[in-house]
Amino acid sequence: MTPGRSCPLDYQLPTDNFTAEALFACDSLYVVGGLYGNEQALTALTKRLQREPEARVVFNGDAHWFDCEPDMFKRIEEQIAPHTLLRGNVETELGRKEHSDNGCGCAYPSDVPEQTVDWSNAIHAQLSACVDQLPGMADSLAQRAATAVVEIAGQRVAITHGDEQSLAGWQCDRQTLSRPERQQQLAKWCDNNRISVLATSHTCSPAALATERWAVINNGAAGLPNFNNGSYGLVTRIASQPSLAALYRAQVGALYIEAIPLNYDHPSFIAEFDRQWPTGSPAALSYRARITDGTTDQPLDALLGGFTLASTLCALEAHFV
Repeated sequence: MTPGRSCPLDYQLPTDNFTAEALFACDSLYVVGGLYGNEQALTALTKRLQREPEARVVFNGDAHWFDCEPDMFKRIEEQIAPHTLLRGNVETELGRKEHSDNGCGCAYPSDVPEQTVDWSNAIHAQLSACVDQLPGMADSLAQRAATAVVEIAGQRVAITHGDEQSLAGWQCDRQTLSRPERQQQLAKWCDNNRISVLATSHTCSPAALATERWAVINNGAAGLPNFNNGSYGLVTRIASQPSLAALYRAQVGALYIEAIPLNYDHPSFIAEFDRQWPTGSPAALSYRARITDGTTDQPLDALLGGFTLASTLCALEAHFV
């Protein structure tokens, strides 16, 4: 397999990864995947957390991507350091002691154009050169766990970057989650591991599926526009009480599982992106159109069952936060 399409053997997650005791317990959890080095989105998240000071945060990988300058990379690391940090494919490949032939480690499926893969590998190469200028940074990235289990309201929540089988797995994308056989596989996995919610990202495209007993939520990207109705990122919120800020939500047992918009300073992000990735650079060629124009998807496109747009729910429920 070519760099960027291969799935390294060490990306496979041990089958007992999600049977462990919970890392911590809380009443409100934010899962932040695909920040992609967007410092403005990180500022928006910080402001959001000021409204829920007791909430916990897990960054489940790919916190870096567009932050190709050492000072910015280091600054983002300092800001996320107080939280629980997991590895995505970006951190895993940047953390290798020797540069590998894996490229970006995205494990892109065959329907992704080769040009996109080439651009991602080129972005990774530039980001790797940045990390080489930061002593000890590669080791810090490599030491992060790939998975975590958290307890919320007495229910177990599994968190990883790709899917429950692979660090860069694509089995939590919309197409795969829509298949009945995949849903049956997830139902069995959740039962065997006593999991109520699986929170993922990696695919850069939001997806959400819930049944009475379990849910899967993929936040798409915290640091990129995800839909056609605004320039905002998305994070996952899982809590014992719902939030007025939710774009869509589902309930499994005592848990509310929600997608929360991150309304970051979009003009400032574009200006910073253009400064680091000028016209003709691999990131500009691959991502700038999405950054400026969003995607063609509507929020409803992400809802595969069990989730409802929050605007259709009772917005005045007594315990909203």
